[in-house]
This record gives sequence, structure tokens and C-alpha cells, in this order.
Amino acid sequence: MECVVQGIIEAQHVEALDVLLQGLCEGQREAVKTHEICLKSKPISSFADSRALESLETGTVASELHLLCDLSKRPHIWTVKHIGGAMRGTGAEQLPALVRNIVESKMSNNALRFFYAVGYKMDYELLRDGFAYRFQRAFPITVTVTSVCRLPKQHSIDEATPVTPNIQLVEVTAPATADNFSDVVPAISSFAEHLSPLVNLSKPGSFAGIVSTASTAAASLLSRSDRLEHRV
Repeated sequence: MECVVQGIIEAQHVEALDVLLQGLCEGQREAVKTHEICLKSKPISSFADSRALESLETGTVASELHLLCDLSKRPHIWTVKHIGGAMRGTGAEQLPALVRNIVESKMSNNALRFFYAVGYKMDYELLRDGFAYRFQRAFPITVTVTSVCRLPKQHSIDEATPVTPNIQLVEVTAPATADNFSDVVPAISSFAEHLSPLVNLSKPGSFAGIVSTASTAAASLLSRSDRLEHRV
């Protein structure tokens, strides 16, 4: 399983967020450049199959299959990622983070051809370009800051352009299991508070908007960083 919160930040404040994450992080900044292809399958034709899916305690009928190619490394590494629907129920709605099922596996570079052969079709593709930090708290937490780019033509990575040039996506995730997600959610929520001067983080699909005082917080962080560099 995976616990996740997301938010958006103005591009002009990304440098300040980077400084803040450096101050919180014991690890190294990692480059992120991921070609992402979302696939769709044939609709469920059987009423029995549909009822079986709806009876699951977690997840919904809707799910996504993504092929991810890490362009920051050579040779390029492909991953297939099945993203299940969000956990449902009154208790889940009250959680400050979204909890969903995730299945990931490495694949060879003929992954797309394979899924086409078994009946999947391309829904959309995009490029995520930015950076990530990994934190080891009570649970491993990853913060990813990326510009989401559209591709004007199929697989035209070199021609990718930002969907919203002045806005970047911030995503905080942590792995979980059915046994410990109730502990992981508070941990990820608590960590998100550290970033609240610059970005509002909430469940995917319910963005809280841009922090109105982000400019002031960013100026303070960058000024403090400059003073520390001069001392060194």
C-alpha cells in the first residue's frame, strides 16, 4: 500500500523548498526525469466481475496502469505500476492522507509492446522533470518536486513542454501495509507540516491551492541559506 499527499507550488518558490528539504534531509538530492505512460484496459463486460471488484474492502473499480521509464539513469529502467483505487469507508475519508494499493515491478524495454499485445491502449503520456529527497523517519518518506510536461506527439520526449509553466507538483509518499497504514498516515501528515510554510499538502484530487504567504517564507529561507553560506 501507499500513503500520499500532494500539493502545488509556484516555480519561483521551488528553490526555497529545495533549501528547506536540504535542511530536513540526511540524504542526497536525486534527479527525477520520468517518462510516464498511462494505459487503459477494456471496460469490464461481466456484471459478476464488476460486483466482485466492488466488494473489495480497499480500492475501487477504477484503477490505473502506468509504465514509467527512468531517463535519469543509463540504461533506462522501466517499471510497471498498478495504482489501485483509494481506500473507502467513513474511516478512510477522515484520514489526512490518501491510502491506496500499489503494485510495482521492473520490466524490460518491450513493456509497452507487451501491454499492447494483451489488449491495453494508451490513455496519455507525460514527462515528470525535477528532483526528489528520501527521508528515513519512523517510516521511509519520499518527497518529489516535479514539473509535469505534456508531449505534443507520441513519445516526443525532447519536445515536452510544461502543462503549467509556473506551477510544479509536490508529492509526499510513504509505503504502508494493511497492518500499519494507520501509523504511517499520521507520520506523513506530521512530516507535511514541515513544508506548510511553502506548500499546502492534501489528498490527491483535493488541492488546497497555493500558500498565500509563500513569498515571505521563501524569502526568509533563502536569506537564511545565504547567511549560512557566507559564514562557511
